[in-house]
Amino acid sequence: MTQVKRICVYCASSTKIDPRYFEDAATLGRLMAEQGIDVVNGAGNMGLMQACADGCMGAGGKAIGIIPKFMVGEGWCHEGMTEIIETKDMHERQRLMADMSDAAIVLPGGCGTLAELTELITWKQLGIYLKPIVLLNTMGYYDPLLKVLDNAIEQNFMRLQHAGIWQVASTPAEALQMAVSTPLWDTSIRRFAAI
Repeated sequence: MTQVKRICVYCASSTKIDPRYFEDAATLGRLMAEQGIDVVNGAGNMGLMQACADGCMGAGGKAIGIIPKFMVGEGWCHEGMTEIIETKDMHERQRLMADMSDAAIVLPGGCGTLAELTELITWKQLGIYLKPIVLLNTMGYYDPLLKVLDNAIEQNFMRLQHAGIWQVASTPAEALQMAVSTPLWDTSIRRFAAI
């Protein structure tokens, strides 16, 4: 098990969502700062991305934002991040976010967040990404997706072993504990990948 110093927090930039989502994002950022863990995220200046980064920095922590240049040009960048890294495109952004962190916590989000999550799951299935993946299932947001994944296993689109690729937490504290205590993925399981 490696020491967790940075966690990538994947989440929404949406603003018209239940306040509970914002509370959990800010709490997660604060808890990470209190444990000396940096936030890595997509550098968005709104929604849960901003709430998590601000929660971390407000508690004295560091928040590293990774964002494509075109998004900076659109004015979507959180200029108050501790560090901002610009990438040429979304693919480079996703790779850097994964590479620069020791674990991933996935908060509720839309298509962008789901794309990032499913790419991480695929990478882990193939043995490319070995780090913990934790879903913060605020108010049961991910329950429908978890049913889809269970169905994929039941219908043999994924192996039963792959159910261990992700973990599910109901609170920010639980998500953080899972992220820091889960060992790296056993690469021997990748030979069972059904892609």
